This record gives sequence, structure tokens and C-alpha cells, in this order.
Amino acid sequence: MRREHFTLDVSNIDWVETDGEPSKPSVSIDFTGPETMLRERLTGPDGDVLEASETDVSLRLQEPLDADTAGVVSVTNRVTGEFILELNEDADDVLQFIKAARGYGEDATEDDGRYEVEITLDGDSFVTYDKRTFLVYDDEGNLLRQHSLIPSGVEL
Repeated sequence: MRREHFTLDVSNIDWVETDGEPSKPSVSIDFTGPETMLRERLTGPDGDVLEASETDVSLRLQEPLDADTAGVVSVTNRVTGEFILELNEDADDVLQFIKAARGYGEDATEDDGRYEVEITLDGDSFVTYDKRTFLVYDDEGNLLRQHSLIPSGVEL
């Protein structure tokens, strides 16, 4: 699978800049390549689609953080550590999304997700995850806690 086969679209983040009413941020990742490999990566050994608790979402910066830093957004299998998908994105855009998720989470209960991830295959919904964590790593692989979305009580 190539990163060019993925497109990412976000919604419900504009309220952060306008001090509007918080709404749950959402990201849609559309895959337009051959579906077989992505379906396999999103499926566990039991044949069922992976649950939200079996996946992690992260941003890995490709250079030190500044105004024009690029990054790689990835979804990984939490059990095996294998990448499910990766795509290139502007780090500032992703950090804005995390800021919205953090702001939305201030009024959410402990069990509520802070944001939603939908993965579509050629525009058709395949799986939707309600997530609470979004980890950000610098270009050397170190966790940037101040930029990450980590629920209280979670120890990494």
C-alpha cells in the first residue's frame, strides 16, 4: 500500500478558532488502492475487524517541529505493533486536530471518545473508531507528551 492511496479529511475543528460550541472532531481516511491488503490489516486473527481498543493513532514528525513540518499519520495494530496504514500530513494541521479533540474532551465523560476515525474504501465506510488517545513523536522517535492526546490516568 502506498501513502498516495490515502486521503485524509477532517471535520468539526473550526470551533476551536472561533470559541464556538465544541463538537467531536472527526477524521475520515479514504483508501483508493487495492482493498485486499488493507482489509487484512484491519482484521484480527479471529476474522473480525479490529476494535478501537486494538488500534493506535499517532503522528511522527519528519523534522523538528516548526511552521512547515511534515509528519506521518499512522494507524497501528496495538497487539502486533504492525502498521495498518500511513499517510503524509502537515504537522500543524494534525496538531490543530489534536487541540480540538483535547478541547472536546474537557466536557466528555471518562469513557467517551475524544475524536472519531472513519476508514473508508473507495468512499464506502469500512470501520469507525471512537478514540481517546493520539500520540505525537518527534523526528527521533521520542514521545512529545505536551502535543499528544493522552487521557488522564493513562501511563505510557
